[in-house]
Amino acid sequence: MCPTATVPAASCATSSRSVLLLIDPQNDFCDLPATASGTPALPVAGADADMRRAANLSERGGAGLDDIVITLDSHHRVDIAHPTFWRTGDGAAVAPFTAITAAQVRAGAFVPAAVVQGREGAEGQGAVQAGVPGQSPANATVLPRVLAYLDALEAQGRYSLMVWPVHCEIGSWGHNVHSAVRAAYNQWEDRRLRQVLKVTKGDNPWTEHYSALQAEVPDADDAATWLNRSLLARLDAFDTIWIAGEASSHCVKATVEHLADHLPSLLPSGRLGKLVLLTDGMSPVGGFEAQAADFIANMRQRGARTATCAQALAVLTQPSRPVAASA
Repeated sequence: MCPTATVPAASCATSSRSVLLLIDPQNDFCDLPATASGTPALPVAGADADMRRAANLSERGGAGLDDIVITLDSHHRVDIAHPTFWRTGDGAAVAPFTAITAAQVRAGAFVPAAVVQGREGAEGQGAVQAGVPGQSPANATVLPRVLAYLDALEAQGRYSLMVWPVHCEIGSWGHNVHSAVRAAYNQWEDRRLRQVLKVTKGDNPWTEHYSALQAEVPDADDAATWLNRSLLARLDAFDTIWIAGEASSHCVKATVEHLADHLPSLLPSGRLGKLVLLTDGMSPVGGFEAQAADFIANMRQRGARTATCAQALAVLTQPSRPVAASA
């Protein structure tokens, strides 16, 4: 039988339709050994094993998956959440894993690098923009835009700005999908003669984009940062959404929270029964374990289910014999 607190009953029926949502299964997030091809920029302890379990699920349970959706963190080198964007007040580099607040920027403890560069250029040329001493016209809008972003981000209360190592840079080895995951979904594509949906996020350098569904602070001039209603509709067509990826403390958390708040079929009741978190297919960023644990507990309280990849595989490969999942 299928327990009410774990895998949803719909997952136990042969007629149910299911999708595997793999959030950011990319090299830069996996604790892979350094090779000539690259070194992970932001490795999450346990992520390599997570991705191998998720790959095994999609490879062996692919016949029971009606769709697979992959999200891809996709950044430029100069990004508001990368060290390249920032300088300290005295012009020094900002180290990764530095938290920056609007108050600190207003106090001059941290400054956008473009502002520093603009001041240096203006001073060197003897040019001063009216009302903005020591700042070139080309960079005059940077500081107000950054402060507006930080104010909006902090007002939401979800995250404060964290400066991460440069990661998932578009075109880099780290941006690529974990090789086992790619091989598994390639096999699914070959058998189904269909394409896995790949959803990119994060290429707007002015806002963080943890969630696959919406940037932390949407940019009014960039529709790619707005709520992705097309993806919501695609996922909502399924009875069960199996969810794995990296990291459970950030991008998985943010995506699932947006699913919980915006999936049309969930809105009348607010119960999240179609969402199944594969708890051994995700891990938190080091130092954020409590944030991940609180997220999973909160989702379970709202009705989402949890399972291991092995338990999900049992459901997908033996639909006539329902298999329970543990909490």
